[in-house]
Amino acid sequence: MAGGWAPDGAVQDQIDDTVADAVQHVRAHMPKGESETHCRECGDDIPQARREAVPGVKLCIDCQSERDARPVFSAINRRGNKDSQLR
Repeated sequence: MAGGWAPDGAVQDQIDDTVADAVQHVRAHMPKGESETHCRECGDDIPQARREAVPGVKLCIDCQSERDARPVFSAINRRGNKDSQLR
């Protein structure tokens, strides 16, 4: 049950939109094209199985894991608070 001016289901709609945006962002940044044989960051070999599993891969598993562990900040603020919308 939503309160105030929000219709019923508004919170779930925000959650669904946030998830959909995240999926769209990830799909847009997936590697495409020819896979590299060596990692662009460390120069190690990229195993054939990884190149077949992830077309267009540019990084080895260790470098990709390190990159994925970095915090990512979103510029989208879906909170209904007026103060949060003013920034």
